[in-house]
Amino acid sequence: MNFKDHIRGIPDFPKPGILFYDISTLLAHPAAWEAAVEQLAAAVAPYRPDVLAGIEARGFLIAAPLALRLGCGFFMMRKAGKLPGETVGYSYELEYGADTIEVQGDSMAPGQRVVLLDDLLATGGTLQAAINLVRKVGGHVAAAACLIELTFLAGRQKLDVPIETLVRFDD
Repeated sequence: MNFKDHIRGIPDFPKPGILFYDISTLLAHPAAWEAAVEQLAAAVAPYRPDVLAGIEARGFLIAAPLALRLGCGFFMMRKAGKLPGETVGYSYELEYGADTIEVQGDSMAPGQRVVLLDDLLATGGTLQAAINLVRKVGGHVAAAACLIELTFLAGRQKLDVPIETLVRFDD
């Protein structure tokens, strides 16, 4: 399955000069989506996760079916103010601004093995913030996985955990 055939590029979104890699076309194609879930499950399973963490918002779409497939838990990493109950947050800088992500305080037990999931690895800023937040709460980040990696932005080199990706765009 060539996943690139099911991912469309949207120029100038969310701002001029950025090419957005839209996975909604992949999600709309059942055979492609099933193949992506299967391949990500095979890539993530060796890290023996206790729980998967989906990074808002497209990471939820990826982590939830993988958690079911792998028989492990799932929790959400959301923007500030979006989760009920006690939360723990982490603020960070992005290539086009600043942001804060949060988890519920009881989303993982100390020492649990966590694999982080998102749709895209670009500069690595959001993924590094997620890694830092899981560590702050006491989890062990075993790895991270994304559907897409923009290799020309070198985000992988900024991270200190193994990264699995299905599709790489080199320019």
